[in-house]
Amino acid sequence: MHRCIELAQKGAGNVAPNPMVGAVLVYGDRIIGEGWHREYGQAHAEVNCINSVKAEDTMLIKESVMYVSLEPCAHYGKTPPCADLIIQKKIPKVVIGCRDPFKEVDGKGIEKLMTAGLEVEEGILENECRELNKRFFMFNAQHRPYIILKWAQTANGKIGGNGGERLLISNDYSNRQVHKWRSEEASILVGTNTALLDNPSLTNRLYTGNTPVRLVVDMQLSLPGHLKVFDNTAKTIVFNSLKHEEKDKLLYYQVTEDVSLVHQVSNALYLLKIQSVLVEGGARLLQSFIDEDMFDEIRVITNTQLEIKEGITAPQVENILLTDSMQLSTDTIAYYHPKTIAR
Repeated sequence: MHRCIELAQKGAGNVAPNPMVGAVLVYGDRIIGEGWHREYGQAHAEVNCINSVKAEDTMLIKESVMYVSLEPCAHYGKTPPCADLIIQKKIPKVVIGCRDPFKEVDGKGIEKLMTAGLEVEEGILENECRELNKRFFMFNAQHRPYIILKWAQTANGKIGGNGGERLLISNDYSNRQVHKWRSEEASILVGTNTALLDNPSLTNRLYTGNTPVRLVVDMQLSLPGHLKVFDNTAKTIVFNSLKHEEKDKLLYYQVTEDVSLVHQVSNALYLLKIQSVLVEGGARLLQSFIDEDMFDEIRVITNTQLEIKEGITAPQVENILLTDSMQLSTDTIAYYHPKTIAR
């Protein structure tokens, strides 16, 4: 199952809104097939695993055990049901990491396998398999995207200067790490001031993989059209209170000013089938997510060698637990989770 998870991770950034899945076919003590879900709409892990079996080993398939990190699907989507293929290949036993929370599956794949007479074992490395697809599980179980808050701060807790000028805090190594994060998430969100003062591209340029959908809060549509987020190089959604309109890669998504913006954005992303969001700023937008307890992770980059006398104070947050950290030259990257969530 550890190998299934390792394989599944190769699909990061390419399979959403589908989950990452890895599969291994074992005969005795020998792996005869491996596969993972490579791209949304393409063959699932189980199919790729079976197809990878060498010709001289095909007769062993019906005497082997299939290990798969997530319950095999039982419905017709963009591909046929994997449970049917496993039954068709007469694989006698399937070991499953965790159940699929998607309503079209959720136990139906296991039921189909057992009804056909296969031996099924489930719950192997279940927590690790759920963690692998935490975005998928959050989206299908809680009907909202997985929310990651991120900011960079000086050693004395400032995320920007007072004069409106852009303050470069993180180093080149951390910047590359941030672009890796972008490649792993479905969308990236900034507020009006960040879009205007920093003029970010919000694209993935320093790492392999996809660019997330760009999200901008601009309630009064005051941002000028020459900003990089409007360059039509990636799909962009502008949350505003004035109009709902779509043109090319730009969607103006209308929200109201008398209801929580955070929850409206979350609901909109669910309706648009966007499973995760990396909130990059600014301070007011980040704080609004914190104040409404609408986040699943916080990632803070601290330049340990930079201090400024005056500036914009970093968001304030309580009841979080440090779960990991790493050092990249002058920068420390800290990972936090809410204390109230068991992980």
